[in-house]
Amino acid sequence: MSTNNQHMMSYGRLASILIILIILTGVTVGVSYFDMGVYNVPIALGIASFKVSLVLLFFMHLKYESKAITISFISTICFLAIMISFTFFDIAFR
Repeated sequence: MSTNNQHMMSYGRLASILIILIILTGVTVGVSYFDMGVYNVPIALGIASFKVSLVLLFFMHLKYESKAITISFISTICFLAIMISFTFFDIAFR
């Protein structure tokens, strides 16, 4: 008796996530043509962060992992956000 802990997702669900990612890529390109001043970078980072979240949750199966791995991932993302914000503050106030 073998246990198989693979998380199988339907091709339809994976295809719908792929279509959402392609649409968000188009939104990113479309937004890049508008001049929104200081909001260009935060909007681009927001869209990119949402796309990364979809890839991690569904294609890398983070949605089905244990709480320890999820908490480890979230803490890493928070640390990365802090480091990026320090870089932005350094450049903004020179």
